[in-house]
Formats: sequence, C-alpha cells, structure tokens
Amino acid sequence: MARTIAKDHDQKRAQILKSAARVFAREGFDRASMTQLARECGISKANIYHYYDSKDAILFDILETYLRELRDLICGLEMEGLSPPEKLHRVVTEILLAYQGVDDEHRVQTSGMSALPEDQQRLLRGYQRDMVNFLSSIIAEVAPDVFRGNRSKLRSATMSVFGMLNWYYMWNSGADAQARRDYAALVSNLTLSGVKAL
Repeated sequence: MARTIAKDHDQKRAQILKSAARVFAREGFDRASMTQLARECGISKANIYHYYDSKDAILFDILETYLRELRDLICGLEMEGLSPPEKLHRVVTEILLAYQGVDDEHRVQTSGMSALPEDQQRLLRGYQRDMVNFLSSIIAEVAPDVFRGNRSKLRSATMSVFGMLNWYYMWNSGADAQARRDYAALVSNLTLSGVKAL
C-alpha cells in the first residue's frame, strides 16, 4: 500500500529547504552533512530521508524553488499602462524586495549551483535567463535608439543593473523594505540617466 502524504508535508518540506539553505550558506555545500541538516531542522536524519534521498536533491530543490518563484514573480509583474521608465522602476524595486529574507538561498545559488548535474544547471540558468531577458527588454524600451542592433551593449547595461542589485544584497542584506525602495530608485535613476550617454 502506498504511503499517504502527511497534511503538513509541504510545510515540513519548506522547513527543510530553509534550514538546509542556512547550513549550505554557512558551511558550504561540500562540507555540510545530512546530520548537520537534521540538527538545523530539528528533526531526525531518517525524517529528512523521508522527503529527500540525498543532499544533492535538497540542493536542487532549494535552487529550483527559489529561482522559479523569483522568475515567476518578476516576469509576471503587471506592466500594462506603464511607461518604460516606470517599468524599470517597478522591476528593480520588486527584485530588491524579493531578495529580502532569502540571503541564504542567494548565497547557495552563487556558490552551490556548480555542484549539480549539467541538466539541472541548465534548467536553473533558464530561470535566470528569463529574468535577464525580461529586464533587458525593458532597458531596450527605455533607449531604443541606443540599443537597436547592439545586443552586446544591451546585455552589458542589463548585467550592470543586476550587478548593482547584487551588490546591495551582499552588503545590505538586513535592509528594510523602505531602504530597498530608496536604493531601487537610485539604481533606476542612474540607469535611466546613464543609458542616454551610451
């Protein structure tokens, strides 16, 4: 007879992922053990194996969940009726707000993705690429004459914006929502003024 799924299955799974992200971010994926994960989760190692058959499976689920949800949030933003500068402000703000509270997942994304098989990395990079393309299309709308026919320049501008956002995450991870909105305005205004000089 098939084992029934507990009512709190999704909640426990989410708890395991959050705790594991904390351990992987602190210890590094290679050095972290299932025993450490179980201790951090406050459950037995056997209980973790009920949800995941390996440390690698946990790593993939952390990154797949984090990047897919971030991609869906950002690429699903309602933009109808907004001007290109307003779209840029909206996306940059929502990215910074979405980064709040997921420092561990972000660190694991940066340091742990290479530990996964190539097919899993390809899926995760696809989520990242969707967000890059989404932001890139908005930047292209901001200054169409600058970027028309120059994909290299557009990519450089797009990745520079992500660089500014990731800098903030690295050095201001504890910032509250208002501080993130203020910095989002700064990044957006720098970008809007800067692309005109390209």
